[in-house]
Amino acid sequence: MTTASAPSSEKAPSPGRVPSPEKAAPGEAPSGIPRAEAGPEAPASPGPAEPAGEEGEPPGPPGELRVAPLDAPARRDTALDGIRALAALGVWVLHVAGNTGVMYRDGMFAWMTTRLGIAVPIFFLLSGLLLYRPWARAVLEDTPAPRAGGYLWRRVLRVMPAYWVVTTLALLAWSSLDAGGWAKWLLLLQNYTEQTRAPDGLYQMWTMPIEMAFYLVLPVLAWLLHHWARRGDRPVRLLGGIAVLPLVSVASAVAAHVFDQPQLALWLPHHLIYFAAGMAMAVLSVWIKESRVVDALAPQLLVLALLLYVVLSTEVAGPRTLDLPSLSQSLWRMLLEATVAVLVVAPFALAARRDSLRHRVLGNPVTAYLGRISYSFFLWHAPVITLYYKVTDSRPFSGDFVKVAILTFLGSLLVSVASYHLIEERALKLTGRRSASAPPPEAQAPRPAEPVR
Repeated sequence: MTTASAPSSEKAPSPGRVPSPEKAAPGEAPSGIPRAEAGPEAPASPGPAEPAGEEGEPPGPPGELRVAPLDAPARRDTALDGIRALAALGVWVLHVAGNTGVMYRDGMFAWMTTRLGIAVPIFFLLSGLLLYRPWARAVLEDTPAPRAGGYLWRRVLRVMPAYWVVTTLALLAWSSLDAGGWAKWLLLLQNYTEQTRAPDGLYQMWTMPIEMAFYLVLPVLAWLLHHWARRGDRPVRLLGGIAVLPLVSVASAVAAHVFDQPQLALWLPHHLIYFAAGMAMAVLSVWIKESRVVDALAPQLLVLALLLYVVLSTEVAGPRTLDLPSLSQSLWRMLLEATVAVLVVAPFALAARRDSLRHRVLGNPVTAYLGRISYSFFLWHAPVITLYYKVTDSRPFSGDFVKVAILTFLGSLLVSVASYHLIEERALKLTGRRSASAPPPEAQAPRPAEPVR
């Protein structure tokens, strides 16, 4: 991924980079990370809530792509909400560490705070998982597919109202953009124009155009995959079709280096590998329902994710400043981030046993609620950090980490709660969708054992 705020140099920042004290302009905040958007009723970019089709409808003719009613309830998974909450908190810690200068110090802790940008791949994977699952179910189980128009309308209502409020207030307070600049930011076009330093308080918004681009292309991808899968073994052909998308990301990374176009890291093709991982997981969650192997190995998978995150925190995945990585570093980072994201989410998406310790921990009421408001938290935490530094007249890359963390967390939390209930929930009512807190599809009951003869 790339930095939320593009530097004022000729080149766009490389994915996930944070400006170093020597290179950042005065007052420039470090790079940002977004949210994996939440679904019709879910918060987040902290990832989306699944716009599931209505349950219990009889299947249509084989191969026919049926359309789901608009009032189908949105299904939620509290453990995935908990993952969104942790990812959003990781973004906040990243930006506190960047603003206080902690991440530029020596030591593994400094490097590991820099790589908290792993939240972005996790958010993108959740978007692919939760938003594509209704289409995967439509192909594999002949259930109704989401209506493209209704789906896009819900995406706009889910994402844009709160985004417009935060962006408008930040631009009014701390920018002097002309009408064209305002239009660029309000229409999510900031990644497709000449890269300059993002306005104060908006350095985390670079992922929003990528997320919206995925929303726009997903119905087309779903249609193509459906017509490809219906010609043979549907789950296998679906997974084969999805496997093409990571190759697009690899090609994008190669093109960015060969043609010296680092801004390509701000476009959707560069990040398709993460969305594709979520889409593949959606197919598996519908096809196999629940994996006993994943359930049994869940602790080991989570430990492996932590170990690979340590590797991700080294120079193997590139520098931690605005210095552009080499091609090999970019590819290693892409691979490691995708792998860590899969290892973190798979134990919850493919082994949704609610009585397990991992589900009880991440799916508890506190983390689940933080997951619901995580989109607002993502949007507001950067303006709150910016406000703190301006009110206290603190210099960039200075300040006590613990003090800044406590004050900005409390401020971000309070404004996020208000934003979620006053803006997000009201916007969601316009979708006409009901919110239903429910787990993913239940696993099929095991067949009784054959009697011993």
